[in-house]
Amino acid sequence: MFTKAITRRPGPEVVDGITSQNLGKPDFELALRQHDAYVQTLRDLGLAVTVLDAEPGYPDCCFVEDTAVVCPEVAVLTPLGAPSRQGEQKTIAPELAKYRELVVIEPPALIEGGDVLLVEKTFYVGLSDRTNEMGAQALADAVSPHGYETVVIACCPSLHFKTDVNFIGNNTILVSPCCDDMEQLAGFDRIVVEDDEAYARNCLYINGTVIVPDGFPNTLAKVRATGVETVVLDMSEFRKLDGGLTCLSLRF
Repeated sequence: MFTKAITRRPGPEVVDGITSQNLGKPDFELALRQHDAYVQTLRDLGLAVTVLDAEPGYPDCCFVEDTAVVCPEVAVLTPLGAPSRQGEQKTIAPELAKYRELVVIEPPALIEGGDVLLVEKTFYVGLSDRTNEMGAQALADAVSPHGYETVVIACCPSLHFKTDVNFIGNNTILVSPCCDDMEQLAGFDRIVVEDDEAYARNCLYINGTVIVPDGFPNTLAKVRATGVETVVLDMSEFRKLDGGLTCLSLRF
């Protein structure tokens, strides 16, 4: 069960963040309002949320999930795979150190939190353009002393593993069609989210409630059919930057 979260507000530079989308630049003021709604939702679900100020020089700094992997025993700082983001992990370290022992992964090992899905005592790590095998092994080395297994998976051609796969409780995951037959995920009940609602694969499970991005009715219906509570949030401005619901916080 999560009790805390760390977030970071977008700064004006967010309009120049990394993106592969052709959806236009984010509206900064609208992004701030959406971020405020996101933080309030986490608080409504019982989390004590720390909101850090934007970090100048890092347009993508609001996507704090990529900077670390946190479990009950330790926080692992990740050397981000995108060159323009390297250094963000150092800015989050002082806050994480208030709650967890820190382990630091150094290049040439590369890993981002968006490629890491923790379910119970297993870390599922997707290899991507941002996460390499050395990074996955370094994470495994950091968490195995605490009883965690690490399963390494070759990603679909997406930005991050959690672009395609996310846990929504009740042993259920949302998956893209290309991940549905992965042997490493065979133990889960899988809900396939087709490409016309691809953005909605990135839902966020918080203590029995699933936060779902607005505008994807088929996925919302499938999630609700599992019996979990749902909250719907407009994430339009973060979608323009390839950012989803999981990206905007570190939960622990």
